[in-house]
Amino acid sequence: MKKLFALIAVLCMLFVTASTSVVAQDNAAPAATEVEKAKPAAPAVVADPEEKAAVQAEGGKSLHSALKQKFIEGGPGFMSSILVALILGLALSIERVVYLNLATSNNKKLLIKIEDALNTGGIEAAKEVCRNERGPVASIFYQGLDRSHEGLDVVEKTVVAYGGVQAGLLEKGLSWIALFIALGPMLGFMGTVIGMIGAFDAIEVAGDISPTLVAGGIKIALITTVFGLIVAMILQVFYNYCVSKIDSIVNSMEDASISLIDILVKYNSKK
Repeated sequence: MKKLFALIAVLCMLFVTASTSVVAQDNAAPAATEVEKAKPAAPAVVADPEEKAAVQAEGGKSLHSALKQKFIEGGPGFMSSILVALILGLALSIERVVYLNLATSNNKKLLIKIEDALNTGGIEAAKEVCRNERGPVASIFYQGLDRSHEGLDVVEKTVVAYGGVQAGLLEKGLSWIALFIALGPMLGFMGTVIGMIGAFDAIEVAGDISPTLVAGGIKIALITTVFGLIVAMILQVFYNYCVSKIDSIVNSMEDASISLIDILVKYNSKK
């Protein structure tokens, strides 16, 4: 959990730094203009009109304004749908990341506490230790200890059954993240198809193939595709992190469950 908040803090600092640099550049532009005006006029240099237009188009645009411009050019309908898919996917991903980090526990330390509690206070003391610990492993241990009077076979079956329940809780919400990963490119490709249809409709109405007629539709098609793929790539990173984290927790749960059975066997042999 601490690593997650540290990562969020670093990202916020980077965002603030980038915003500050953009503002500084924007504020420095008028000052530079005044200094240039104060200088004596230099001999005029003949420049290519296309290069001059490109420089004027690139100058004074920040990343935020460029993204906003491309968002508007892509069309409000499909771009808004892609943005909603990104927001919902990120919300579910962050919720899963926080939940999985909270579900991570130190199983070795928990097993030592349970063994000490069994030796000093018996089953009830070990159950109390599990009540005071968070995470799926402590819940599984509690269910197993609660049925320890029925025999080790029942304890083993209980641990396996309740382990499956906890694994299902860990995987909760991953299917929705996978849905938004697939939905982002689908919406982008749909915008591509509709943009191409609009381009061909313009050609049909004009009765002539002209770059100016088809450029608008093709541009919308490409922008929606790019944004859809970006959404899928961002959510795929979170999805893979969650899957790897779940695998790690499940493996530790299985290992700790075997250790719990060994501890109970040792405890029963001393009785």
